[in-house]
Amino acid sequence: MRATTLLPVLLAALTRTLAAQDDDLCFPAKGSHEARTMAIFDVPLAFSAAAAPARAPAGRVQLGVELSYLPNVDPATATPTTCRPDKHSPENTDLLFAAPRPRATLALPAGFLLEASWVPPIRMSDVKANLVGFALSRATPLGAHGAVLEVRGHGTVGVVRAPITCDDDALSDSGSPCYQGTRSNDSFKPNVFGVSAAVGWSLGDIHPYAGAGYNHLAPRFQVHFVNQFGILDHRKVIVDLDRGVLFAGVSWTPRRRLELAGEIYSAPVDAVTVRVLARIRLRR
Repeated sequence: MRATTLLPVLLAALTRTLAAQDDDLCFPAKGSHEARTMAIFDVPLAFSAAAAPARAPAGRVQLGVELSYLPNVDPATATPTTCRPDKHSPENTDLLFAAPRPRATLALPAGFLLEASWVPPIRMSDVKANLVGFALSRATPLGAHGAVLEVRGHGTVGVVRAPITCDDDALSDSGSPCYQGTRSNDSFKPNVFGVSAAVGWSLGDIHPYAGAGYNHLAPRFQVHFVNQFGILDHRKVIVDLDRGVLFAGVSWTPRRRLELAGEIYSAPVDAVTVRVLARIRLRR
């Protein structure tokens, strides 16, 4: 009898637990404000070449630093529509104007190029990122005016932590669910993977280029906020998106070991970013 009595209680508890777990997951529509905000975040984090295609001899090593503009998210788009329906003010999305990204390249045989980047977990303002970028490309000379075709695959993974859902202003807003809670420590994982093709040509020390590509976005956003009653909000926002991208830029090599470059990079339905790159050649 005792087992018969306990069984419904255990089943009810299990059902409540599973329901609570389901409530912690949010799958917004592709056109929702949440999805559009995360797609905008991913534009400057995509690991583009940021320089003109070039075929380098095997063994060449280059080190550089890229600086990318971080597009603003307009207040309407930054206001949740699905996952936080009780919040009627924008999320804290415009945290930095631009972000640096160290980069390294290693030329391989047969025109292949291996690229890597790492943004170390150093806090800038309220943002602490730990991001890794990687790419493999192959450059093929086209024979006309020094033209070069580059086909490239790339990815960006890692995490960005910042008070996005409940910053200091939201904590003091009596109309916000963040009111009198603890400053949030939210995390955003960009998960950008893509392929692209670009053509560059030579005008002396100037090397213009243009290209297009496709990115698959699988961003994940994790809330971490404790409200005034001590209840932890740790809902997770999950969305998968596909985007076409366009880009163009120019590289300048004023000296044999130095290269400076600028690029405009756009996912037309989301945002446009501008990148500048400076790098030096260490070997060959």
